[in-house]
Amino acid sequence: MKMFYSLALLGLSVVAVGCGSSQSTTATEGGATGDSAQYLAASEPADAVPVGDARQSSEDGQEVTLVGLIGGSTEPFVDGIAAFTIVDPKVPYCAADEGCPTPWDYCCTQDQVKENIATIKVVDGSGSPVAKDARELLAVKELSTVVVKGTAQRDDQGNLTVSASQVFVKGN
Repeated sequence: MKMFYSLALLGLSVVAVGCGSSQSTTATEGGATGDSAQYLAASEPADAVPVGDARQSSEDGQEVTLVGLIGGSTEPFVDGIAAFTIVDPKVPYCAADEGCPTPWDYCCTQDQVKENIATIKVVDGSGSPVAKDARELLAVKELSTVVVKGTAQRDDQGNLTVSASQVFVKGN
């Protein structure tokens, strides 16, 4: 009898977990959810500059539009929020035929990444990072090419972070 009650409780907890969210999200063609529409640009923003150029020319607080590939490390995404790193398209990533299991970490050209990388944080209307994984929110993956539009933030070491209000994902 104890086993019956244990199984019944287990069954109820599984049902509760499966039905716990009443928030409705719908998947789009690319796999992003319906709540991503406000962050995904419908068309590619004009005048995007490569990450390396933006690192050299952008100033703190300046509106920027830049293009890059998601990568720069073995784990370019930040778990739990819509944030990731992108690398300038001119920097070659490791080819699959070189035997690299994670070409997006740029292990073959790591010396070029330092001056050609930026951190992207997708932010809501109040400027807070969106609390959803970027892979799910934007239907992106490692080496996806993105064009981001937002505000540049510079630190004392010259690192570039963009608080992005819009992201355009080029064909995955």
